[in-house]
Amino acid sequence: MDNRFATALVIGSVLSLLSVIYLSAAVGTVSWYHYFTSSAQANISYTTPEDFTSDAEKMDEKAYTDALFHFNGSLGLWQRCITVPQDHLSQQLSALTDSPTLFSCVFLSLSDQFLEKYQEPGNHNSEIDIVRTYLWRCQFLLPLVALGLIFFGALVGLAGCVCQSLYPALGTGILHLLAGVCTLGSVLCFSSGIHMLEQRLPLPTGIRGEYGWSFCLACVCSPLQVMAGALFLWASRASRREYSLMKAYRVA
Repeated sequence: MDNRFATALVIGSVLSLLSVIYLSAAVGTVSWYHYFTSSAQANISYTTPEDFTSDAEKMDEKAYTDALFHFNGSLGLWQRCITVPQDHLSQQLSALTDSPTLFSCVFLSLSDQFLEKYQEPGNHNSEIDIVRTYLWRCQFLLPLVALGLIFFGALVGLAGCVCQSLYPALGTGILHLLAGVCTLGSVLCFSSGIHMLEQRLPLPTGIRGEYGWSFCLACVCSPLQVMAGALFLWASRASRREYSLMKAYRVA
């Protein structure tokens, strides 16, 4: 194998591995979006910290969003968390910790992820918001699809190594490009969903929202996957072209 092709494959493999690590970290963490609450607004909430973890509030979008607004909430793909000051805790919870704050999280099951969103959050009698519903579903499904495509592409590349051929790298490159599209789609779905939610439930005065490091990791993954795919495609096509030229030269 030409050194150029080997170098391209090694660099592509490293980029692919980095994208898998970053994307796995992003999917498993809660720092996709943060709400920062002023001390004045922290005392104004219609939801108590204990209600935030209840099953009823888990399904009430307006209730848990209100808690995220007023308790420095963090939102991820599979979980959401709030930071509760000591003076907001009940006596039962205060006795369990000496910390000035309590970090409370709710982990979302697969059935929770498929709950429908409504035009008026919290009002189940309003019409279903089809766009937000499918944006929410796509934002957690697409990263899983991307990881699956990369894993399958790694198997195809491993088969190429066993066969001592660069032709399977073509399939690996295509799968990585598709993974990059899926990751980008997940990032766009998440940001669009947050934007539409804040249109229906505007941020109260003194509260601001910012994207977190998990979101940034997901943003980095897409170009890494695309670059890895481009390197695999180049190595496969260039080696095939070179082999065709050598074959034509021998025939001549």
